[in-house]
Amino acid sequence: MGDGSAGVRALWLTIFCCLLPSLAQGLMILDPGEVQYRHIQTKGIVGRSVMLECGQTLPNIFIWGFTKPGTESIKAVVYNYGQGPKLQKLASSLGDLSVISDSASLVFDNLKQSAEGLYTCQALHETSTETKLTYFYIDLLVLVPISKPFIQLSESSPVENAPLWMVCAVENGTGPINFVWERQGRDGVSVRVSESNSSLMNLTVVNRNQTGWYSCLASNEVNQERSDTVWLDIIYGPDEPAINITPYAVTEQGYSAVERDTVSLLCQAPSNPPSQYIWFYNNSQVFSGQQFTISKILRGHTGYYTCLAQNSFLNTRTKTTVTLTVYYLPDEKPACTILPADNYTHLCLWCSWLGGYPPASLRWIGPGERDLGAGSFSNLTQTRTGTETPNNTTFTCLPSHPALRSEASCNTSALLPQGAPRCFAVATRNNEYLMLSCGWEGGLPRALLWWSAGDGTVLGSSEEAANILVLKSSGVYSGKEFVCRGKHPLTVQSQECRFKLEAPVLVTQRSVVSVFEGSDVQLTCVLKATYPASEIIWYNNQNQNVWDAPQKYLLQREAAWSNLTVRETDGNHDGGEYWCAATNAVGGAQIPITLNVKKYPSPPNVTISKLLYSRQRTEVELEWMTRGSGDLTGFIVERQVARKSSPSSGTDPADKQDRAPSWETVAGQIDPDVRGHKLSGLDPTTLYAFRIMAVNHRTMGHPSEVKTPADPPFNAYPAVIGAAVAGMIVAAVGTMLVFQYIIRNRDNNPRLHDMFFGIQPAESRENISNPEDEWGAMGSEDGGEPTPQNTEGAVATDSADPTPSAEAPPQPPPPGDENEPVNVTITVTATG
Repeated sequence: MGDGSAGVRALWLTIFCCLLPSLAQGLMILDPGEVQYRHIQTKGIVGRSVMLECGQTLPNIFIWGFTKPGTESIKAVVYNYGQGPKLQKLASSLGDLSVISDSASLVFDNLKQSAEGLYTCQALHETSTETKLTYFYIDLLVLVPISKPFIQLSESSPVENAPLWMVCAVENGTGPINFVWERQGRDGVSVRVSESNSSLMNLTVVNRNQTGWYSCLASNEVNQERSDTVWLDIIYGPDEPAINITPYAVTEQGYSAVERDTVSLLCQAPSNPPSQYIWFYNNSQVFSGQQFTISKILRGHTGYYTCLAQNSFLNTRTKTTVTLTVYYLPDEKPACTILPADNYTHLCLWCSWLGGYPPASLRWIGPGERDLGAGSFSNLTQTRTGTETPNNTTFTCLPSHPALRSEASCNTSALLPQGAPRCFAVATRNNEYLMLSCGWEGGLPRALLWWSAGDGTVLGSSEEAANILVLKSSGVYSGKEFVCRGKHPLTVQSQECRFKLEAPVLVTQRSVVSVFEGSDVQLTCVLKATYPASEIIWYNNQNQNVWDAPQKYLLQREAAWSNLTVRETDGNHDGGEYWCAATNAVGGAQIPITLNVKKYPSPPNVTISKLLYSRQRTEVELEWMTRGSGDLTGFIVERQVARKSSPSSGTDPADKQDRAPSWETVAGQIDPDVRGHKLSGLDPTTLYAFRIMAVNHRTMGHPSEVKTPADPPFNAYPAVIGAAVAGMIVAAVGTMLVFQYIIRNRDNNPRLHDMFFGIQPAESRENISNPEDEWGAMGSEDGGEPTPQNTEGAVATDSADPTPSAEAPPQPPPPGDENEPVNVTITVTATG
């Protein structure tokens, strides 16, 4: 009541202010402690009408206040101070509110839910004798009718054995509300499931028997409503499938069938919704459906047959697998080998023969047909101590099978790799990386290899048979030792291979080399120490790689040395420092070699002792001699064209001096023992000048004096001899012609004939033995001259035989001609 007293004081303070004029007229107010309090509880229904009374009569002054539930403040709804009721803004939010005339009672039409709360009416009744104050407390409870409920399920299709809750949801309705749950089964019979004042029905575990139509009935003091029915479908399954095989034949391993029989497999698995079936053979899908039939089954059909039942709604699956076997041998031969075990200290004998039914039984046999232990099926492994097994020991894997007609075995031998591990280091291109390679090939099982530093630190990982360790190239590895270790089960101690990495170290036989100009010189560089291998590179005195000038340099090299030959050294270009360099992945080195190119000593001086033209001036004969001491290797003859010999040349001497002709070599490489040379091919109209120089290899001597060729001197002796011989020949020919003439013309010039040949006897003149004599006689008898034909015949006869016959008589000269002179003209033509 403390809160109500505070409100009363506040309210009456307001009333006191309003009634102050009445107090001035003599109104008498009772003691406030005599205020009357009344408490009333009224219920109303939303949307309907309700009346709140504030006394039976109309008070002089009244005021209605409203307190919202959960708050303490009182807010005015309506008041009347004698001038009529005045509604406040709050009244519109409570409903259609009005004041009954001639009273202070309130009427709510279309009652709203927000009108629920505590209403306070303060009424002041004034009579002639007294003033009376009444305080009414009215609790208005607004009732809401129940709307049509609807069912909410946590899962409309719950899985069997899962929890489920169902709510009979009511949007509007004043409690308490009573809820009744009913279920109608598949047979149409309704069953009351539960009844309570809670809208929630909780099923901790549902089962397939609770499937059906569900409804709820909700009721309160205002009304009751029933929901629509909801189908609750319990999802379950699939249960584990059951497989029935026809024909039925069971073995220890499962089911069996005879090859080429027809086999039917039927699968059943209860489920909601009904199961879908998929058949698998050795995990491969082969059929969709409940019954799977194999016509004429073959040995290849042996295996595992799985029936997979799946609930498409739940996406759940169950399966059952059976083994169906058709007897047959494995297709392949048994396989066996020896593997390492227990960190390469033991041997693992492994044998396998997969396939067929029943599985093949395997066992190991050692030397001497000794059984090595229990056998196994399909796969068999047995471990033996490696050090207790001699090298090249053979083990045999013996299989057995019901379908095996002859024994099939597999042999394998434990072998130790030959020798020891082999290791080496090699650098990649441009020496970017260093590859340490180790190999120990052969053997069974294969050996294990690993790398370690010289101090025993393991580097990288271990590999079988071959191991390559890749390192970044660095000079820190120079001088470091690396070890490759190998382990094989047949050995007690590990084998190793080691090497040390070294940067190149270069040496040379001569750091300074001297050579005469023009000779070839060889520079030598030796790679004393390097690992991995490196290549020797030469740089010339211009710091250029010699490979850039292959015509000038010749390279000869092997793994540990390299020779550079400088061809035809030139003192002006080839002298200086040459560099020999080598680089590998752990360092590099270079050394200089100085080449001094010296010139040969000057040869002796040369003077020209003879320089003559030939008669035709097309050749020149040159002779010389040396003066002084010195070595020489030959001579060079040079020629200069001085001028043309034509006298009409009007060239200015000053122009000749400005355009002095150059010297050209016309003969070179003349042997040093030769002191003469003939030059041909000269122009007779050109004036030449010559000089000669001695040569000592490439060193040229001083030129000799310059000389021009001289004409050859006149010599009459050959001409005289030639003329005498020619005269003798001419005289001889002339004499012969004279004798021939005399003989042919002896009749015309008998005296001349007789002078040379003498007078013949008379008897010889009487004898005519030649035709010409006959012709002569006939001519004399006739007294006439011979014809030209006769003359020609006589001449021909005389030419054929110029000697007169001994029997022919001498012809007397013609009369009167004995003393007359004979004129003879002799013409001699000499041809040379």
